[in-house]
Amino acid sequence: MDPDNQALIKRIVDERGDDDLVVMLGAADAEAVEVAAETVRDGDPAWVGPLAGVQLGLPVLHVFEDEVKEQADDGVYEEQIGFFEMTLDVDEVKGAMKRARGEP
Repeated sequence: MDPDNQALIKRIVDERGDDDLVVMLGAADAEAVEVAAETVRDGDPAWVGPLAGVQLGLPVLHVFEDEVKEQADDGVYEEQIGFFEMTLDVDEVKGAMKRARGEP
């Protein structure tokens, strides 16, 4: 996760707190998904961004996950995400999210 996004997330948490806050990822690369999830939960693993050593403990979801898709308007989801679902390895991304959350 780039330093600008880390700074934005940190600022939002500092200003509004972490109640009712969920980070929604859209990265297509499984490794990037895992690193981003780790960053907002445990802090920047590379120790280079604003979240270095900052454990926010935020919950993380990905736009490909069923829980997200079920809550989205079907037309909007198809228009915005549908193409990516057809061209990317959705199962790999979902697996990365499970690993990031420590789920079996």
